[in-house]
This record gives sequence, structure tokens and C-alpha cells, in this order.
Amino acid sequence: MYVSHMQYLLRGTIIALLAAAPLHAQTPCVEGLARVEGIGDFECSNVDLVGHVPVSAFATDGSPDPLRTNDVWGWTDPETGVEYALVGTRNGVGFVDLSDPTAPRLVGKLPSAVQPTANSTHRDVKVYRDVAYVVAELPLGMQVFDLTRLRGQTGPPVTFTEDVLYDRIGNAHNIAIDEASGFAYAVGAVYFAGEREALGLPAACDVPGFHAIDIRDPLNPTFATCFSDADRDPEPYSSAGYTHDAQCLTYAGPDADYTGRQLCMGSNEDVVAIFDVTDKAAVRLVAQAAYPNATYTHQGWFSEDQRYFFVNDEIDEQADRNNGGDATQRTIVLDLLDLDEPEVAFIHDSGVRTVDHNQYARGGLLYQSNYEAGLRILDLSRVGDGVLTEVAYFDTHILDDDLRYAGNWSNYPFLESGLVLATDMRNGLFVLRVTRDVETAADRRPEAAGVALSEPMPNPATGDTRLSLRVRESQRVRAALYDVGGRRLADVFDGAVGVGAEVRLQVPVQDLPAGVYVIRVTGETFEAARRLVVAR
Repeated sequence: MYVSHMQYLLRGTIIALLAAAPLHAQTPCVEGLARVEGIGDFECSNVDLVGHVPVSAFATDGSPDPLRTNDVWGWTDPETGVEYALVGTRNGVGFVDLSDPTAPRLVGKLPSAVQPTANSTHRDVKVYRDVAYVVAELPLGMQVFDLTRLRGQTGPPVTFTEDVLYDRIGNAHNIAIDEASGFAYAVGAVYFAGEREALGLPAACDVPGFHAIDIRDPLNPTFATCFSDADRDPEPYSSAGYTHDAQCLTYAGPDADYTGRQLCMGSNEDVVAIFDVTDKAAVRLVAQAAYPNATYTHQGWFSEDQRYFFVNDEIDEQADRNNGGDATQRTIVLDLLDLDEPEVAFIHDSGVRTVDHNQYARGGLLYQSNYEAGLRILDLSRVGDGVLTEVAYFDTHILDDDLRYAGNWSNYPFLESGLVLATDMRNGLFVLRVTRDVETAADRRPEAAGVALSEPMPNPATGDTRLSLRVRESQRVRAALYDVGGRRLADVFDGAVGVGAEVRLQVPVQDLPAGVYVIRVTGETFEAARRLVVAR
């Protein structure tokens, strides 16, 4: 696509504005746009913008531009209930307090262990038992940080140091944690000449596959083993040994042969490699799952029932373009009913010209970060029929969509509040709420089958709004109004409802500020919710 000199100037101006201007109020998605005064229009569907932290806010040490964000993960303080975003940048990890998600606040930063010029495009962070584990493509090892140190931080951002530096890995591209077993797996780790021998590690660690670490004592990580698929038969695959990303878990899926076993799914450039890692002294390669036109197997994630594994290929779009194809993004869906014999169930073509990156499944939805096309959200309810359907999106990259490595790097959809975190390389952290999830996805769940709940009218509202409710079984029903941070603002109804009776719920909103709210209705046999926009 041709881009004129004037378009490049305009692009730079928009990025500069976005980097300098934090959002301190929620911005609902209305008619396909979330309009931010002085910045621009973010294309969206069924996703509201709740809050934002510009990339410049993470330059607490005066780091020169271009500072970039990359990975994002989340943590909830078990004592206070406060949620935090853990945001990777080129030179460290920023910790963002989400107690008011409309005004997210940077409370501190953990710089790279190697200072002062330790910048890395790739940095990854995961959490186990209130401790963060951080790796980067730098010769710094794995940083271990006690997240409870964030508790009570109310002043200017603090510059932290790690509690422990695990120095038995060199550069590492990524890290996965099996929270059930208490093992972490650094992947893509490499050593300089003689370094591995000096550390007393086995020769298996020379291959940049998995470096397993026992973190059951969270602040005392110890080496467990190294393993890879380097010894596999190279045919029909083009390479072996390197793991780019992984998901590791204690298995509870449909293949009874592996129930309770510890498994790692490795995205290994041209194949997904399945390992049984239960016995660290005898790790076994279970199978390799190949798929058509593999170019760079980047990352994947299990469905919640662990029947399917969703895979993205980071370079297949460029390869398709070079061969004269449409160059649209694909999601490869593997059927793992039999882990020993994985099969390609189907391949979903989004029709969007973009490059895919990280994706995660939760609550019947698949959250995909697709660089310049932003966060795309797919409905998984018909995956067994070979169908994925896009139901929501928020484009963090407001300029254009193309096959470039800019825009939405990653996302985190696992916060209990329902907030979704997304990082944009140039535009920082976005705090989002998926409106589809509270409007209609709940109606697909079995617990919602016993209720008929109307949409609020009017919506948007400036005064009172009303809903109607009918139930299929007599029961006690409660209804309340919540803000996007999950705080209950008002009780709407609490009483018995009989079969066939229509209950009218009146929600007073005249004293509320403009923004997005949730009306949540809970019975003895159901739970349902509706989104409400208050306008002023």
C-alpha cells in the first residue's frame, strides 16, 4: 500500500498525541467508534474503552523514545482485591493499579536487571502465587518479584529491584507457568560460549527449547531440567529444537490417558509439539501437530475444556502475499481428543489483512491480538461445528490495517472484574470491557436459560431506564447496578418472582456521571446482565 509523505507526517502526529494524552474517563463504543477528544477515533464493536496509560508514562527513568510496550499480564491482590496490569516494555515491567479502571495509575516499574542500556523488543511476564517471573531477550536471567510489594503504593511511581535473580538462563524469549504444579518453563533460552558449562547445566540446555524451573517455593526458584524436540525426525518438518512460546498445564481434558498429567504445548516454528513433563527426569514427546502452509508457528492456547488448541502463525500472511494470495489472517484449530494423534479440525480465515500474535480463551470467547487490526474477539460456541465467529473488536492502532509489526501486541482477559487488558506497541496500555460478554454471551450459558430479560430502554439514558423480566421457575431474584470496575452502585430489585409474572425493573441514573454501567440480575437458577450507557 502506498503511503504519501503527508500521511507519514499525519501518522507521526497522531502517535505523538496518543502517547502524551492519558484517558481519565470511560469512552463507550458508539456506532462503531470510541471517540477520544484530541486523539482520534478508535474503531470498535461491542468493546468499550474504560481507561488508558500512554506509552510515555512508562518512561519513569527518562528513557529516550522510542519506548515500546510488549507483553501484558494481570494480578489481583488477594488481600485488597485490587487488580493490576503488569506491562512489559523495552526496558522493564510497569505495574498499573486498576482500582479505578477509568484512571489507571502507574505505581512502579521493575527495570531490566542489566542497566542502563538493557533494552529488548521481547519481554514476557507470568505470575504464580503473588510472584511475577520476568524474562527478556537479554543476558540477564529471570527476574523474580514479590507483587505484594505493590500493596499500599499511593505516591509517585517507585523504581523497584527484583527480589531474586535466577541466573541459570541466558536470553529467553518467553515463559510459561503451570500454576497447578508449580513449575515455570522458560523457552527460547540461549547461552553464550561456555556459559552453560560454567553454570553446571546439562548439554540438553544448549538447545533453545524448554528450561524447566521449580517455583513451588516462589522466591527460591531451582533448576529442574531442559528438554526439546531436537531429536525428532526432521521429516516432514523443516526445523527442530527451538520453542518460541508455550502453554503448560495439568491436564483435565477429554483424553483420559493423560488426566492429571503435566503437559506442555510448544509452538515450535513449524509445528506444535506436545510434551508430557510429569516426570522431569524423563520428559516424553507425545506428538507433533502439523498443519497446512506452516510458516512460523508462533503461539497457541487451549479451549477451556482442553478439547481444542488454537494456533496462530505469525508469518503465513506475508508468505501468502508473496505468493499472490489474499494475505488474510488464519487461526488453526487443532482437535486434541486424542493427544497421541492430534488432527487439524479446521482453519478459520478471518478475512482481515493483518498479522496475528497472542491469543487466549476464556468464557466461550477467544481473545486475539492481531497487531494493526487490534484486539479481535471470536465466539467459540460453534467450534465443534467448525465455525468461529467474530463478535467484537477494538482497534488500538488507529491508523490503518496491514501486514506490519505495529499495534496490539498482547492481551489479558482473565481478570475477575471482566476488564480486558491490551497493549499497543506505540500507544501503551488499554483497559477495555467487552460489551458482548455482558449483553449476549451470558444468554448462551446454561445458567441464563431460565430468564427472559429485555434490553434497558432508553439506552443511552439520561434519566431513569427500565427493563422487563420473566422467569421460567418461581424464585427469588436480585438486581443491582454496577460500574465497569465491578462496584455495586445501587440495588434495583430484591424479591420473589412467580412464573409468568412480568417484573419491571426501574434503574435511576439521573445522578450518575456519563459512562458505561452494568445491570446484573441474579436468580436461584440463572444469572444475566445488560449494558447501559448513561449520556449527559
